[in-house]
Amino acid sequence: MAKAEPRKLRGHKSAATCCISSHDRPGLVVTSSEDGCICWFDLRCKDVKFTIDVGTEPVSSLCFKTGNENILYASCENEIKSFDVHMLSDTSWKPLESYNYNKDEINQVVCNGRSSFLASADDSGDVKIIDIARKCLYKTLRAGHTSICSTVQFIPWRPWEVITGGLDSKLVLWDFSKGRSQKIIDFGSDAQSNSGQCLNPAFVHSIAIPEIDMVDKLGKICAVARGDGVVDMINIESELSRKGTSKESSSSNVVKRVSFDYSVGGHTAAVSCVAFSLFQEKGRFLISGGNDKTIKVWDCLKCLDSENNNNNSNRDFLHLNINLSKKVNWLCTNQSDSENLVVCDTTRVVKVYSIS
Repeated sequence: MAKAEPRKLRGHKSAATCCISSHDRPGLVVTSSEDGCICWFDLRCKDVKFTIDVGTEPVSSLCFKTGNENILYASCENEIKSFDVHMLSDTSWKPLESYNYNKDEINQVVCNGRSSFLASADDSGDVKIIDIARKCLYKTLRAGHTSICSTVQFIPWRPWEVITGGLDSKLVLWDFSKGRSQKIIDFGSDAQSNSGQCLNPAFVHSIAIPEIDMVDKLGKICAVARGDGVVDMINIESELSRKGTSKESSSSNVVKRVSFDYSVGGHTAAVSCVAFSLFQEKGRFLISGGNDKTIKVWDCLKCLDSENNNNNSNRDFLHLNINLSKKVNWLCTNQSDSENLVVCDTTRVVKVYSIS
């Protein structure tokens, strides 16, 4: 169930673009906007905690430094800026570091589990891997995408690999230590994935990877938000083993691939964002938001049990549907029992829902 009326977080002057939640301090939420500002909210309080004025251009993506959430990375146009919240004041917003390696607008920036690298995906189709300790460019991942690279994630159980998605309908697995791709999944031509809305291309808008403590439960999977309204769960190791790059058996205890589409209550327009739940039984739910002004909460464990028991007749994996009034830009979850789903839509007001 979801609380009918969401809590509303006010602080931005333009549409909210991104949101992230703290692992170390449950209830702390950071949001960004087209107004060039970053807002910090403590859900235990009523008002915005403080704001960072990055500039006049939209802030497209945010991430914490893994293991040190006092350090925040924000992408603005083709630049990544880092901030230490302990050094901020009302009169000074000077960043700690600034990285200008991307040639085009950055769509997502993420930090790996060892807090040693950043990855940034941009409109040119390139992905830049930045060495945080040495403060320099480590690798450029190129020629995997023929269009905009919209999303990137590190793979926590494969410390030298990332996975990217783009508006060429491709999902690409990379060995970034070598700077080359290992596997390309083309949703535009893949027969297994042609279950979406036929009029919309299967662009990859967002991907989510389970945190390392979710893997035993969910398997080594990747969730994919697609432009044709489909949400896919793909077994990464199974896909790699088809090429012979993985020693892991393809008969893993998780689905090789499952698609949540309109036939099982899924989205009827492009899916903009996906995230695994951090609340309650961590990783149980996959949450997706779309241009159809809905949020879907999918029961991953029910899906896994059904596949393991070969029970394909029970396809009721949709745990909850939330109807909104605007399209979803981004969403994230936090570890709280209530107020645990944060949603950025095309308005300046961030909404917080309680999922149970």
